[in-house]
Amino acid sequence: MRLDKNDIYQIEKPLITELDREEAFDYVFNYDGKTDNTDTQNIFLSGVKPANQNLVNEVNTPIYLPWKKVKHKKLPDGLCDNRVFTHEVFWAVVKITRNSKAQKSPIKTETGEFFTWGLFPEQERILHSLDITVGGNLIGFEAPQKKAEKEKNTVVLNGIIEEAIATSQLEGASTTRAVAKKFLQEGRKPKNKSEHMILNSYLAMKKIEEEYKNKELSLELLFEMHSVITQNTINADEIHRLRKDTDEIVIESDTIGEIIYIPPSESFLASEIQNLIDFANNKNDEYFIHPVIKAVMIHFWIGYLHPFTDGNGRLARLLFFWYLLKHNYWAVSYLPISTVIKKAPAQYWQAYVYSEQDDCDLNYFIDFHLRKIQESIDNFKSYIETKSQENKTINKSLKQTYAFNDRQIQLLKYLSKDENHRTSLTAHVNVYQVTKATGIKDLKALEQEGFLETTKEGKFLYYYGTTKIESLFN
Repeated sequence: MRLDKNDIYQIEKPLITELDREEAFDYVFNYDGKTDNTDTQNIFLSGVKPANQNLVNEVNTPIYLPWKKVKHKKLPDGLCDNRVFTHEVFWAVVKITRNSKAQKSPIKTETGEFFTWGLFPEQERILHSLDITVGGNLIGFEAPQKKAEKEKNTVVLNGIIEEAIATSQLEGASTTRAVAKKFLQEGRKPKNKSEHMILNSYLAMKKIEEEYKNKELSLELLFEMHSVITQNTINADEIHRLRKDTDEIVIESDTIGEIIYIPPSESFLASEIQNLIDFANNKNDEYFIHPVIKAVMIHFWIGYLHPFTDGNGRLARLLFFWYLLKHNYWAVSYLPISTVIKKAPAQYWQAYVYSEQDDCDLNYFIDFHLRKIQESIDNFKSYIETKSQENKTINKSLKQTYAFNDRQIQLLKYLSKDENHRTSLTAHVNVYQVTKATGIKDLKALEQEGFLETTKEGKFLYYYGTTKIESLFN
């Protein structure tokens, strides 16, 4: 039995009366009573009162606030010629200004309404910052062709591993980051569904970086991506096909224990999936959309259509990376954005729900993601700067005394942090993207100097740090 919207969690929205709307127009615009007040754009062009616009801007930027937050905002006295100025009137004001910036997106609902979007100053500032960093120079990290390939590969691989872990944890993978990272680096086989999810996401991210970014999206590629991220985690008859009504898929929030979304019918999905593919391939574009905004829209559209029985969230985030890498935002490979989203899972699903339920306003979803991308960049910068300071004195001393290379120094620092930390030849090769021969040479040199000792566990040989490491970093 197909559920309807009465079975779904509903966001809080105020009841706006016609009087509220009249008060709102009087407040926002230099309205002389002669202009048809249904023509929002014409009135808007007549000039927004500056003081009033500042008040409205506070709920649009730097964070795009929903009614749930706006209703608690303290409003100044005497805003409307001493008339009562309620939060409902203020919300009507907010909606007027938001609608005035709204552009129609190609994403539409099953009832034929189109989602809209429009940028505000803080969002434009973030986009400019992203163009400089993710599409340009990230903390001195120049484009890959201008950077040592092995060094670039090591940093990218770390970003891919972190993203694979976080994106899977967002979808329910129940393992710790440390355990997941170790199993990926050591190259052992997954033991359970959670580890399969993480390995699949890791392999899919590597395929994006190495192969998929050079291809146009197609239904066949969509099926292939979905197959990679769901291998050994769903039934075989759920792969290489779109979701059906008989699958009875609903989305429930773990945080509130309620259904928050029911995907559209299979007939609507079948009619819209090609529109999404065309949009992702930049076909039939009516106007320019910034690549980052477009990547976010693709992310939302996959989540909204929910084309498969499982794995849609991971696929949506995968396509976000695919689109940006395809359009030369190369540094996105370094940024495990899902690790930031994972810290605010409720905000993530709320961004979806607000966009769907608040007049199809995509800005909630766009604003959330732009802020999380910026946060991810800030975290990466902080990490690099901290590591750089740590490395300056340690690297110089170790290179002069022992002639160790950077890989060996990084390994020693890793092992010094916890006596249970270990590595293996496979892990060393995977982490630093070197040949097996180079990996053996690195590890044997450290063992000969007394910094490593080997332990055989089953058929695997592991390297642990010795107490001699303590003298290097104390």
